[in-house]
Amino acid sequence: MQAIWNNKVIAEADKKDLIYIEGNWYFPPDAIKKEFLKPTDKHTTCFWKGLASYYQVDVDGEVNEDGAWYYPDPTPSAIDKVKKDFTDYVAFWHGVEVKE
Repeated sequence: MQAIWNNKVIAEADKKDLIYIEGNWYFPPDAIKKEFLKPTDKHTTCFWKGLASYYQVDVDGEVNEDGAWYYPDPTPSAIDKVKKDFTDYVAFWHGVEVKE
């Protein structure tokens, strides 16, 4: 699986290593090309997963503000529900294409 923004692969991993939660693929931290992600000050709260933090995606000067998010400390009940610890796994939106 790949996450692509501005014609550049910004994350890549075997599908078996990703986690699918609520319509989004979450990539493991070691699958992320961190040179394309910069932390932002944005945070949101999911009632069952906990506090989410965001990255801006920056490829060749093209910026996708808050185009990726992750849970640095997901709730224990969310980990139980998903049946896998998804701490720091990264999901994408706002035009980032995720494909097999």
